[in-house]
Amino acid sequence: MTSLQEFKKFTDNFPEQETTMPVLFVGHGSPMNGIETNEFSTRWGKLAEQIQKPSAVLVVSAHWFIKGTRITAMDFPATIHDFGGFPEELYQVQYPAPGSLVLAEETANIIHTAKVELDHDWGLDHGTWSIVRHMYPQADIPVLQLSIDYTKPAAYHYELAKELYSLRKRGVLIMGSGNMVHNLRMLAWDKLETPGFGFDWALQMNDTFKRLIQNGSHDSLIQYEKLGKEAMLSIPTPEHYLPLIYSLGLSTKKDPIQFFNDKAVAGSLTMTSVQIG
Repeated sequence: MTSLQEFKKFTDNFPEQETTMPVLFVGHGSPMNGIETNEFSTRWGKLAEQIQKPSAVLVVSAHWFIKGTRITAMDFPATIHDFGGFPEELYQVQYPAPGSLVLAEETANIIHTAKVELDHDWGLDHGTWSIVRHMYPQADIPVLQLSIDYTKPAAYHYELAKELYSLRKRGVLIMGSGNMVHNLRMLAWDKLETPGFGFDWALQMNDTFKRLIQNGSHDSLIQYEKLGKEAMLSIPTPEHYLPLIYSLGLSTKKDPIQFFNDKAVAGSLTMTSVQIG
């Protein structure tokens, strides 16, 4: 199939829309949110009711953190249970959403910052299905994942995300899935059931992130290492933070910003999420 034929097939399946889809950054937290009906998962379901139904969902998940850039390109991506020590019920979850080879190929074509490989082995990890199954329980919308290249800095991911902008105009809901503050080593397990409990440094950094996002101060968020010791405690490793950078890279100055699920969990994790547009 020629590139022109490929593009026509893409535009037929994903025609340009009158409205531009919003972009999300979702704090996914514990895999248990995938099966529990709680304030976080309930908000995900309500969010889906409030926005236009997408033609597809493309997720940048913290849990596909690999060397290189890959995109899932299978008819039906597997449901991946990439965790341990949880109740058996969680391992039985299947989210049988279709994929979309057409969208995978077009996404690979529009990204010039990196060589994007079509992936036939990964699937949907819990950073994706734990959220999307609450949003679209019928599993009737194509869902794809784009990996995060761990060899590249935040600025690289911000620029790569910009290249995905045209998909917003074709009904694709693009979502970064991670957590702004994510330090599992410092979790206060004894406070797990205490709603909203956060260490002072975690709450302070979460507020800083929100202020910088609201003000459009993307350079400061990209150079998060310069935000002080609170930032280093909040982001000991970058995989849960970089999905936020993708969401910001897809934004425009005209997009309104709304925060939701803005709450700390067990001291050193925040579920704070952002709707852009």
